Amino acid sequence: MAIKVGERMPAGTLKVMTKDGPKDVSTDDLFKGKKVVLFSVPGAFTPTCDAKHLPGFVQLADQLRAKGVDTIACMAVNDVFVMNAWGKSSSVGDKVMMLADGNGEYAKALGLELDAHKFGMGTRGQRFALIVDSGVLKSLNVEEPGQFKVSAAEHVLGQL
Repeated sequence: MAIKVGERMPAGTLKVMTKDGPKDVSTDDLFKGKKVVLFSVPGAFTPTCDAKHLPGFVQLADQLRAKGVDTIACMAVNDVFVMNAWGKSSSVGDKVMMLADGNGEYAKALGLELDAHKFGMGTRGQRFALIVDSGVLKSLNVEEPGQFKVSAAEHVLGQL
């Protein structure tokens, strides 16, 4: 069952690359007392994710922050090394936090996992964007298969 607007975000642990190597990030620390836009892509470097989804949030980061967003985070069921390389290749800098959900555990905790076995990708996270305020889900934008509309940075900006 997918998480619903008004519910608290489930507890979980993601990974982020630091100058000292991979580091765990608890979702409690990620969301506590902050307004966070968390968007998920089926995979780093995949066509829509790489050409549109991540770049949109990088381009609109300043406008999102001007609307009160403390953290913009991109999550994918990829390892922390791939997420770090994708962030570097996309020049995200400090605009977007690149979060690895390596085993898909957080996507599953949200009820937003995706069966991508027919594409040779195993279980992934669906394409979505969430607005979270102090750990409570305020907006849930999950794409229909093959679509890229409601999880786009422009759409999220319009919701703030």
